Amino acid sequence: MAKRRSTGELSYSLVMNGLAILALLILVGPVLVVLATSFTDSRSIRFPPEGFSIRWYELLLDGSRSRQIHRAAGNTLHVALVSAGLATLLGTAAALGLSRLAGRAGRAADAFLMSPLVLPGLAFGLAALMYFTLLGFRPSLGLIIAGHLVVVAPFVLRTVGASLSQLDPALLDASLSLGASPLHGFRRVTLPLIAPGIAAGAFLAFMASVDNVPVSLFLSSARTDMLPIRMWGMMESTLDVRVAAVSGTLVLVAFLLMLVMERLTGLTRRMRG
Repeated sequence: MAKRRSTGELSYSLVMNGLAILALLILVGPVLVVLATSFTDSRSIRFPPEGFSIRWYELLLDGSRSRQIHRAAGNTLHVALVSAGLATLLGTAAALGLSRLAGRAGRAADAFLMSPLVLPGLAFGLAALMYFTLLGFRPSLGLIIAGHLVVVAPFVLRTVGASLSQLDPALLDASLSLGASPLHGFRRVTLPLIAPGIAAGAFLAFMASVDNVPVSLFLSSARTDMLPIRMWGMMESTLDVRVAAVSGTLVLVAFLLMLVMERLTGLTRRMRG
């Protein structure tokens, strides 16, 4: 019986390890293909690359020949910074409010605020376009920021909420008993303890905004070109290898930022919380 159980456990372990390796290949494989393609010497996107060259990264950094890409990247960075900053403020405030609600009201409010993560992105982008059009607004960076804000704010709400759930209420009671005002207790007790959760949420909101396609697709125009939309257009029209170079740059930047945030805030642990 013990031998049969040991054989079953070994088989289960092998199957789970195989699935883990398969999942890793599916997730990492495309990234490696894009990185390898970005260093090709060919004039078109193809894999495996015919030769090694950094010419496409040099062309990408050329301000005159890659002006449209730089403008789209600047718009994307501007939108991501503003929307992530607003999402940090609003998401933190919402998380603080939800922490004081209990029962059905708290669960209903939490479900409502987290609903943008459940809605299909294309459906929300189209709905936002129709809504702003009915109000008489034209596509602009302000509208894109508003659309991104709705989509990325739940990330801050979730990470800050997880931090608040780990906060010991006795600390606030102690500060009140020692004569501290609620505002002083928040500034000196609550805020320092949830600061890593706020930072993690801001980082996730920033990355989600940079990578957002549906909202940017419907709310952008020729003057408010966004980097994901620019890359999409280049892929459809010319198969420009600079798309692979942009992708490689984004992967590197995201990886470095992820390492920094994991080091400072323990991002993985807070997402699990």
